Amino acid sequence: MFLQRLNPSLKALTIMLFVVLLAMIFDPITPLLFLIWTVSITFLFGKVAWKKYTLYFIPFLIFAFGMLWTTIIFADTPTNKDDSITLFGMTYPRESLLTALALSLRVLNVAALSLLFIFTTNIVHFILSLMQQLRLPPKIAYAVLAGYRFLPMMRDEIKIIHDAHRVRGVNQAKTIKEKWENYKRYSIPLLASSIRKAERTAMAMESKGFTGEKNRTFYRQFSIKKTDWIFPLIMLLGFSAAVIVSLEMGYLKLFS
Repeated sequence: MFLQRLNPSLKALTIMLFVVLLAMIFDPITPLLFLIWTVSITFLFGKVAWKKYTLYFIPFLIFAFGMLWTTIIFADTPTNKDDSITLFGMTYPRESLLTALALSLRVLNVAALSLLFIFTTNIVHFILSLMQQLRLPPKIAYAVLAGYRFLPMMRDEIKIIHDAHRVRGVNQAKTIKEKWENYKRYSIPLLASSIRKAERTAMAMESKGFTGEKNRTFYRQFSIKKTDWIFPLIMLLGFSAAVIVSLEMGYLKLFS
């Protein structure tokens, strides 16, 4: 799919740019329209499973609703108290409601942009692109890659330790306190195993000639092509359209 083929560094910079631009907008219409645009782009041009996407998006919906509610409840006294909006049988000050909607929709926009990047980007390709396009030091990049590779190994290691304790007759945890005690017992062997793996990784990298120098060759080459610039243009088109519609409706408000 198109989004999966984009240069990861350019994609990340584009998303960061629009997160900053959204922080400057303080009305509900612009982020609402841009949210619809972002989600549509994700499913139209990226191979993303909607069930998995929805599962990851639900926590952000809960957080956004909490922000909406608390912003309305603890809002400052509105300038015009008589200007109100009735919603679901309850009356809210118009100024407080619009501010709450702007903040909660901004959270959902950041979530949608982040999920677009997460579901359409290979983490290894992203790190390699950071080294080649943004000059990230190889020592930092390969340390992050090693840590990323160790995460599933640590999960398997915890399962092995758990099974070993079970064979030795350690009681299975049922309460939260017992589970906490179990994890405390797991910590020492897990730490020892991680140190051994880290030492082996370091020795393997040194034996293969890794010195951490920036001037190095790469087996996988990444570059920014002309087609990669289509994504920033598409996102800019959607953002511009959202701003224009909000301006025409009289809702556009910049942060000050």
